Amino acid sequence: QVQLVESGGGLVQAGGSLRLSCTASTSSLSRYTVAWFRQGPGKEREFVAVIWRLGSTTYTDSVTGRFAISRDNAKNTVYLQMNSLKPEDTAVYYCAATNSAGQATMSRLYDDWGQGTQVTVSS
Repeated sequence: QVQLVESGGGLVQAGGSLRLSCTASTSSLSRYTVAWFRQGPGKEREFVAVIWRLGSTTYTDSVTGRFAISRDNAKNTVYLQMNSLKPEDTAVYYCAATNSAGQATMSRLYDDWGQGTQVTVSS
């Protein structure tokens, strides 16, 4: 089990940027597949991006070309760089970790979740 803490959310104007951080306090994140999910107002939680242990990445179509997920194993942190933000990106963003194999875009694969960080994009 790994404890995750997100940070970096906030209020930004459309077109702006934010960088979210997901830091593990109890285990080495380098052993885990780590993903970002988000849940907008009145919406289901949805997959945003994932980074596997060896560094390969996958994104949902709506953020491809705007968001970038990366990891710094020395800092035990996974980042989500978000550029060209749109009002529809407004959501609580969660990071999640797993060392199970399976469909990485599905939330049920993940055992450990952070508490979430709010991102609000104004038009």
